[in-house]
Amino acid sequence: MAVSAKSSPLSELRIALPSLPLRLQEVGRFVAANDYDATTRSMRDLAAEAGADPAAFTRLAKAIGYSGWDELRAALTEERRPSQTSPFSGRAKSRRHGPNADVALITDKLEAEAAGLPHISAQAIADAARTLHDANRIWIAGYRSCRSVAELLNYELRLFRPEQVQIVGTSGPDDLDLGAFRPGEAVIVVGFLPYTHASVRVAQAAHRAGATLIAIADSLLAPMAEGADHVLLFEAASSPGFFPSLTGAIAIAQSLAAVTFALGGSAAKKRLENTEGRLAAASTYVAEKG
Repeated sequence: MAVSAKSSPLSELRIALPSLPLRLQEVGRFVAANDYDATTRSMRDLAAEAGADPAAFTRLAKAIGYSGWDELRAALTEERRPSQTSPFSGRAKSRRHGPNADVALITDKLEAEAAGLPHISAQAIADAARTLHDANRIWIAGYRSCRSVAELLNYELRLFRPEQVQIVGTSGPDDLDLGAFRPGEAVIVVGFLPYTHASVRVAQAAHRAGATLIAIADSLLAPMAEGADHVLLFEAASSPGFFPSLTGAIAIAQSLAAVTFALGGSAAKKRLENTEGRLAAASTYVAEKG
């Protein structure tokens, strides 16, 4: 039986569970309890954590009407997406009532932010940082709210690589920078659903130029992550409130900067000291009172 495009894959799974073989029931319950991981991790990784044969995930998908695991994972990913026509207002929940309603909302949000951080892959960040260390130049692109993540990463990297890091579009129209990408350079694009056309254009320009593409994104299916050499995933959709979370993206950006600095060794430390000395001489910071 074909699965309706509008049906919920988790609902289909829960309905089918009682009629499935025992082993598939176990795999199905694992998927239902770890639906975010199911959209962001490989089938082999999921199977290792579930203590199952990777082929069991394919059998599970077919048992509930999908052609295979890839189609089921795509459906799970789509289910997590907010409406394109109301990506932010559509997320807003009814206001809680009571004397502690606001505090409860804040508590829920902080707990959700903290819960998303363990999903971030430290190994993936380390691999991407090695790419940044080796790059002749680093370009960073982030649009709308993701501009803040791009600005943060640009600031931290420029503290010790002041002449080799640039945000796309800071010195003129974006298309001038897109034509300046070169092999041996790294291009970082930050984005989450709904994705901007500008972020996709940057990714496509990186491909054409033969530059290394690093995507900081909320899904492997993000259009700016297609063909990326490194995809650094963060959880954007689970946070309460109307706006997706950037906490994971900021954590990734700061981790990238920290590891890239560490890889730079004494040379990076010397450049950082020079930058700090210049800022101090310019009286950038308020002097501490003794």
